[in-house]
Amino acid sequence: MSYVEVPGAKVPIRMWADPASVEGGAMQQLQNVATLPWIKGLAVMPDVHYGKGATVGSVIAMQGAVCPAAVGVDIGCGMSAVKTSLTANDLPGDLSRLRSKIEQAIPVGRGLHRTEVDPGRLYQFPTGGWNDFWARFDGVADAVKFRQERARLQMGTLGSGNHFVEFCIDSVGSVWLMLHSGSRNIGKELAEHHIGEAQKLPHNQGLVDRDLAVFVADTPQMAAYRHDLFWAQEYAKYNRAIMMALFQEVIRKEFRKARVTFDPVISCHHNYVAEERYEDMDLLVTRKGAIRAGSGEFGIIPGSMGTGSYIVKGLGNAASFNSASHGAGRKMSRSAAKRRFTTRDLEEQTRGVECRKDSGVVDEIPGAYKPIEKVIDQQRDLVEVVAKLKQVICVKG
Repeated sequence: MSYVEVPGAKVPIRMWADPASVEGGAMQQLQNVATLPWIKGLAVMPDVHYGKGATVGSVIAMQGAVCPAAVGVDIGCGMSAVKTSLTANDLPGDLSRLRSKIEQAIPVGRGLHRTEVDPGRLYQFPTGGWNDFWARFDGVADAVKFRQERARLQMGTLGSGNHFVEFCIDSVGSVWLMLHSGSRNIGKELAEHHIGEAQKLPHNQGLVDRDLAVFVADTPQMAAYRHDLFWAQEYAKYNRAIMMALFQEVIRKEFRKARVTFDPVISCHHNYVAEERYEDMDLLVTRKGAIRAGSGEFGIIPGSMGTGSYIVKGLGNAASFNSASHGAGRKMSRSAAKRRFTTRDLEEQTRGVECRKDSGVVDEIPGAYKPIEKVIDQQRDLVEVVAKLKQVICVKG
């Protein structure tokens, strides 16, 4: 589908979703965003749903300003995937051992590594800039500096919620490795600190929603936020790179006879800010639950833990600010999912997938998400499908 345009106060709201299908709270959030004085454009992805301040699945383009809550508290959260030389025929009948090995290599939930991971020993890990990256931690907000040791030990860990590590097979039988994670606790604490700082500023006192507080250009507060924002985005990127390298290490050991090789890793943020230019304007483009889909750029759009995911290539649609959805998107809240579904439902909906099937992950049940096939179909003018993946192992925190 092409987009539907809904009138907004300062800019039209371009929606790659049926407005009638979007819950009232999310529509109100979109209207609130469209009132911001600095806004130059708003694009809404088909996985749109209610979030804090700004909806998940929205792309907000502003000039001279950025809204921390429109990035989300998991700064730099995103996806990585890599195709391997393995095929479905190489897999054992029982995948429980492989799942256990993955869980041993990559701490999940609130877990962390006992000692800091040495990236230099990891296969194909991009070590360039590693020391400079940690040197820049000295410049982050004083309020979170005491978290450095924890941040170092959490580097290369999964987290919980909708984060996952998956072992997948595509439609022609090739095996892929895929994972979803972000900037862990350090990104969350940086985000919450700066959201609080923004809410104190005088220019934000008249906003329709205090969660939409912004930093404006050429101020010390903006400079401080930009430093911490881009550092946290880099932390998230390194976090995924280390996990992927650890994942590859497990696969090489478990399939030693196959001498596994890997294609280049595909990686993309979906909670972040980028400096981009549209219609002769330099803009700060915030993607919250959206990926960049510039012409020819690879991206990853995952479904839920029992359905499947898509590797895509961007079509460079400027109307969406070169963006696409970040996943299927929730159709009900976590609490609603826990009320609606049981562990028996989870077992049924994840049949054939080696994964947790206990009450702790019922809120991640496929039935709590929108159908990924429909979400993909609604953005055929934003991306083309390169591969469809189906997970056979899903690790969650």
